[in-house]
Amino acid sequence: MSAVPPPSAPFTDPDSVARYAEGPIRQVPGFHDLQRMAALLLAERVPADGNVLVLGAGGGLELKVFADMHPGWHFCGIDPSAEMLALAERTLGPLASRVDFCHGYIDDAPLGPFDGAACLLTLHFLPEEERRRTVAEVHRRLKPGAPFVVAHHSIPQQEEEKVRWLSRHAAFAKSSGMAFADTDGAIKAMSERLPALSPEQDEAVLASAGFTDVALFYAGFTFRGWVAYRA
Repeated sequence: MSAVPPPSAPFTDPDSVARYAEGPIRQVPGFHDLQRMAALLLAERVPADGNVLVLGAGGGLELKVFADMHPGWHFCGIDPSAEMLALAERTLGPLASRVDFCHGYIDDAPLGPFDGAACLLTLHFLPEEERRRTVAEVHRRLKPGAPFVVAHHSIPQQEEEKVRWLSRHAAFAKSSGMAFADTDGAIKAMSERLPALSPEQDEAVLASAGFTDVALFYAGFTFRGWVAYRA
């Protein structure tokens, strides 16, 4: 999520972890529908008893939606924050029995092969080269034809356009009840520190990893979502 530190500084602060679920709803337009759309896109190819890799699974919000919608699926949920994985287990309750929680990064995930994968609101924390490597490692862990659903900040890189869209993101979050001590400062910090790519670059990352039929399915201010398939 845009309120979560990058994987290089995992989400460990107890107060932040406790408030985690509030952030995505306030910052991501159509957050609940985004999760539901991701589950539906996965289900187009994941069988009823499928095994799904969820990268950046801390908190458990998408895991719970996926598990509720598809009671036969089993999951591997991976995240660099042990505290966030513990929150995911609490969020899932009895559904946690269908999840193998994995503490770490993509290299720590089982090789599968998995029937599908999802990475929601996480890849924008990774610099381009690390993002390319991570997406390639997801590709390596999927069965042929398996879907990969991603969604994250994806912003034009020309400075004026970038600031314009980040300002719209901040305005949406503020209208949803988020408080900013310094809105301009928050926008400047995101512009300088968040390694978000442009939509064109994001699509190129998926293609370079070997994914085909890359298609946009979601757009909400600074956020974009794509579905692609392992060749």
